[in-house]
Amino acid sequence: MKLTVNGEAHEVAAATLADLLAALDYEGDWLATAVNSDLVHKAKRAEFQLSDGDRIEILSPMQGG
Repeated sequence: MKLTVNGEAHEVAAATLADLLAALDYEGDWLATAVNSDLVHKAKRAEFQLSDGDRIEILSPMQGG
């Protein structure tokens, strides 16, 4: 399946958002995820089915001043 993750094209076999995060080595409770500009809550990632062409944004908090 072809997906765009944080603006970069990826070819992945992941069926769900949780599978995609694991395949791309993203982990942690502090991630924010959106698919096609719609926020996907952590509790919904395991059941959220991805489709070819989806645009995924994975955000993590930054520290600094």
